[in-house]
Amino acid sequence: MPLTPPRDAARPRRRSLLAGAVCAAGAAGLTGACSDDGEAAESGNREDSAGARRLRQAAARDSEALLARYDGTAAAHPDLAGRLKPLRGEVVRHLEELAGSARPDRTTRGRGGGAKNRDGVPADRKEALAALAAAERRTADARTKALAGAPPELARLLASVAASGAAHAYLLTGEGS
Repeated sequence: MPLTPPRDAARPRRRSLLAGAVCAAGAAGLTGACSDDGEAAESGNREDSAGARRLRQAAARDSEALLARYDGTAAAHPDLAGRLKPLRGEVVRHLEELAGSARPDRTTRGRGGGAKNRDGVPADRKEALAALAAAERRTADARTKALAGAPPELARLLASVAASGAAHAYLLTGEGS
């Protein structure tokens, strides 16, 4: 008999999250490789299209907002800073990939005036984590929706970052700790 605690059936398991991420990335790669008019060989050129640039810029802006949310939560609740540091680091890496050549400075990005970043962060520690998890979910959902209009390479990146965001939300709610 396993010694694991009973789990609520409505909550996703880690394997489910990972399987979903792998499927999303695979589906993005498969749908991007096929086209009705034989443009598979030209997919590299489409990566530089104006639409792809707009998708990438929107995703980068979402990462900047999420990074500011992490910084605001850590400023409002210093006792959470250690727990948030690895997740924040991932958001920085996502932002760097999405921003492309305009790489943000890891030490100063999202660290404006402390009071400004604290706006909207609940005073209760648990509520602050729940709000941060909700922001991660919204961002991951937006990236998942953007997959349909993204060229193959960008779709793979968005799928990966969306899966990571879903995992962050899971960890922030305490279900993964």
